[in-house]
Amino acid sequence: MSTDATAAEPATSGADEPAGRGEPHEYDAHTDHKPDIYYIKIAFALAFITGLEVAISYAEIGAFFLPALLILMAIKFISVVSVFMHLKFDNRIFSWCFYTGLILALGVYIAALATFQFWS
Repeated sequence: MSTDATAAEPATSGADEPAGRGEPHEYDAHTDHKPDIYYIKIAFALAFITGLEVAISYAEIGAFFLPALLILMAIKFISVVSVFMHLKFDNRIFSWCFYTGLILALGVYIAALATFQFWS
């Protein structure tokens, strides 16, 4: 009986080895990335919307206060998830999960405000 360690190792064809640095992976379906300035513009737009939310919180706009903040929050959520998390390139089930979470969060927030009689 041989004690040679190489005889006990199974031969591999190389198919299950990870791809090298320059080779695309099968899960890397999106190859057309936007330039960096695109993401910088989105970041500035998100910062502007955040400033607008802060300004609205100090302004007296009456009944439009909560709907305005909820709409701006939803715009920021959709922007971050689709652009920075690349959700638009992923499977639709991930989009469904994220947007269901958004709707659930809005529902819980509105229900909590209704419980505390925010609109009275």
